[in-house]
Amino acid sequence: MKSFIGTGHGTPREAVKMATQGLRGPKAIIFVSPYDMAGEVASVLKETYPEVPSMGTVGTNLANGQVSDKGIVVLGLFEDAKVSCGVIENISRCPVAYSSEIERKIAEISPGREDTVCIEYCTGEEEKLVTTFTSCFEKKGIQLAGGTVFGVPDGKKPVVAYNGTLYEDACVYAIIKNTTGKVKVYKENIYEKNSNSYHFATKVDVKRKALMELDGRPAAEVYSTELGIPKDKIVDNVLVNPMGRAVGDQVFISSMMSMESDGTLLNYKRINKNDCIYFLSLGDYRETEQRTREQIREDMRQISLVISIDCIYRYLLYDGEGYFNTYAKDMATLGNHMGIVGGGEQCNNQHVNQTMVCAVFE
Repeated sequence: MKSFIGTGHGTPREAVKMATQGLRGPKAIIFVSPYDMAGEVASVLKETYPEVPSMGTVGTNLANGQVSDKGIVVLGLFEDAKVSCGVIENISRCPVAYSSEIERKIAEISPGREDTVCIEYCTGEEEKLVTTFTSCFEKKGIQLAGGTVFGVPDGKKPVVAYNGTLYEDACVYAIIKNTTGKVKVYKENIYEKNSNSYHFATKVDVKRKALMELDGRPAAEVYSTELGIPKDKIVDNVLVNPMGRAVGDQVFISSMMSMESDGTLLNYKRINKNDCIYFLSLGDYRETEQRTREQIREDMRQISLVISIDCIYRYLLYDGEGYFNTYAKDMATLGNHMGIVGGGEQCNNQHVNQTMVCAVFE
């Protein structure tokens, strides 16, 4: 599947001109921009390619081995990709109201079970969105890879872009059918179960994403006792020992955001009552990264494009270890690569934290 990736910097207009040099005849455009440039970048792209659907998000970007939080990256898709784009507004209220529109978008591209993926960027309300998308995608075998906006200045509201306009409280999405081969979504977890010990969430507040009790005891007390971490250090310890929600054989990470005086842990991913919870430990992430790339190469005969979403906590961990630039270059060895650093990740029917999610196209 043919794709174009360009990068640019300077003023928004200069950045778009630089990033789109050589981009001719795209059928759809996806971009990443710093927050303060996003509105004008979206507008200039619409002006430059008035008939081409475009969508974008804000934050740090990865583009073929380079990492930037000041420039933009533009991805162009062409005629060998059938693409249908859309925007879901008011996601904090009722995204399911857009189900019929999503169904119409699906029908436009006649998806196959191994050749279609939805790439989405949202401002929040991930569980509601995942439920909405799953209800539309599961029966068609459409996969999902997405990210939550990160990189919003203090006091500002998160935004995403669609066809030249910025939207708050929204999700933008592109349903992409690869007509030249398969597409597959991967989820990478660099954490391992700390032990065979597990716990059950016995008291939660799903609206606040609050875990109040594990096994009938304050959540922070259970965490502190098992890992030997003082309660006032639990949140600071999130890069080393996050929590994981077990679903079958898989574990989906839920990152701690803050702790309340009664031992309640507030998280970025919702934990439901009776969920099975493990405390996780950081594994050998370099080895895990290598295994992931080897698995991708084994699964996909000829890789044409990789679109990835990395959690900000992975970025902070890797950057602190002086590894993130190496990681970005390693991802680019797979093929044409565009990535973002987000505040949360969506993978098929789950919202996760501290994870890498990517869609790989043959």
